[in-house]
Amino acid sequence: MCTGSGSGSGSDSDSGSNGWSKAPGVVLKALVLVGGALLLKRLTKSTTRWDHTRIVADSLAGEKFSKEQASRDPDNYFNLRWLSCPAAEMVDGSRVLYFEQAFWRTPHKPFRQRFFMVKPCSKEMKCDVELSTHAIRDSEEYKNFCDRSKDQRPQPEEVIGDIAEHLTTIYLKRCDRGKRCLYEGSTPADGFSNAWNGASYCTSDLTVLKNSEIHTWDRGYDDNGNQVWGVKDGPYEFKSAPGSSFSDPFSSLTFPPQFIEKRIEGSFVLQE
Repeated sequence: MCTGSGSGSGSDSDSGSNGWSKAPGVVLKALVLVGGALLLKRLTKSTTRWDHTRIVADSLAGEKFSKEQASRDPDNYFNLRWLSCPAAEMVDGSRVLYFEQAFWRTPHKPFRQRFFMVKPCSKEMKCDVELSTHAIRDSEEYKNFCDRSKDQRPQPEEVIGDIAEHLTTIYLKRCDRGKRCLYEGSTPADGFSNAWNGASYCTSDLTVLKNSEIHTWDRGYDDNGNQVWGVKDGPYEFKSAPGSSFSDPFSSLTFPPQFIEKRIEGSFVLQE
């Protein structure tokens, strides 16, 4: 009996000990499973239309240069400065950004000024984000808008009132997996009305890449489909340049005005 009693007591003790030693392992497994499920849910959560809008708007904003491209192909591309920043928000949530382009050597003398309006595509459309460009009612008042302190800029309500003629709309879609870009799109095939340099219509392509890199390709065509302005070999490539000193490999070169004007006509539109 003593042996039996002793044996029984030992068995109960071992059982209790094993139960307590297994408990932490069970808890750990449970935590891992729950954590994994939460992470999976987070990763598979669908991106909303407004998420796409925010990503595109944030990518368009900032100071960018086409310096690298101009270094590779100085005969066809200038080193241009792209500058854009938030300017207002519409009642429906659409984001309005001010945008200007200038030569890197004269950043405070923009040759192109626009408002970007960024909003989700409507549900029936096969795109994610609409990017529209608009003329500015008094563009002179907006020069160097992004370089000024907020209290020295036109305020949001003024911005909304100064949104003028609609110029173009680009319809952007998320890029397929494996592609280098994040979003890409273009205007409709028949483009938008444009009368600069003998054109009857223009088209635009735009690509958003990682690190807020933007590729943009604007071209004008006459009634016969002949390209009359815009670069022919590919889009301008604008890359962010934080802390840029505005230095340029061609700073020592001096081009005659006639040469500059000729290249401008063959590269892009100034003020339509």
